[in-house]
Amino acid sequence: MRVASSKRLMIFSGSANVPLAEDVAEILEEKLGAVELSSFANGEIYVRYKKSVRGADCFVIQSHSSPVNHHIMEQLIMIDALQRASAKRITAVVPFFGYARQDKKVRAREPITARLLADMFLAAGADRIVSVDLHTGQIQGFTSKPFDHLTALHGFADYLTGTLSGPSVIVSPDSGRVKLAEKYAKHLGTEMALIYKRRRTDLRNEVEALWVVGEVEDRHAIIVDDMVDTAGTLISAAKLLKARGALTVRAVATHGVLSHPAVDRIKNSALEELIITNSLPLPPAAESLTNLSVLSIAPQLAQAIEAIFHDRSVSKLFRGENF
Repeated sequence: MRVASSKRLMIFSGSANVPLAEDVAEILEEKLGAVELSSFANGEIYVRYKKSVRGADCFVIQSHSSPVNHHIMEQLIMIDALQRASAKRITAVVPFFGYARQDKKVRAREPITARLLADMFLAAGADRIVSVDLHTGQIQGFTSKPFDHLTALHGFADYLTGTLSGPSVIVSPDSGRVKLAEKYAKHLGTEMALIYKRRRTDLRNEVEALWVVGEVEDRHAIIVDDMVDTAGTLISAAKLLKARGALTVRAVATHGVLSHPAVDRIKNSALEELIITNSLPLPPAAESLTNLSVLSIAPQLAQAIEAIFHDRSVSKLFRGENF
């Protein structure tokens, strides 16, 4: 017996960032799959797909925004339900990967929670994971299944090229972002600087920015990072750069977590502009920020989903710079 093979693409969204998933589906000229998402009185999550997914190539889009643990569990349960409903292949699309900062042990008796989360995806039934601008690239190695690491670099570079005028400098906010800063500097044809910082070990999200390595005086400084959480690092860096003679200070960060008190800090900071993507939904307080620009990563996600569906190269889409 011979059966002509056919492929069926189905895209689903968790509850974390439905507008982003809708944009991705629209670009791909698809509709989001119908799925019932609800919770029991005690907070347990219930998932049921309203149409057959048997034999389909399924993509579950979910950013791990606040409440982080709820959205992680929701995505895992969605993946488990797809596996039990005989989906042919399941890809977890995670624009913002939760617990990515816990990718290694810094102090004794700490967990490596990013590895735990990767294990949970595989246990739930994911055949592939897709994420954008991970906190560290080594997270790709935490799973034996394919892990596609996308980047918003090119979208940011295009935006900055059309916005900046005059001498500029790309600034790495710490030693861990030097390679990222080098990529931006190459794309924009600028020099690079580094901020040396010391992070407090007794408190989370507390940083002391110490000094700048590199020339920033009389230049437009652009700080590049993967995320802005409470904005402590960012605001300290911006203040230091202005004190060292930078003409203006902008910041680029893929993920706008913007936990309290980030909005107030940004509003009263030396930042002329903060540029983020829509990988995470904005908190209501962020609507008052006049110096906030949001770029869409829906085109990059749509291109990656299309490439995976047709078994084409994903890295080629990003010119090999997505590592």
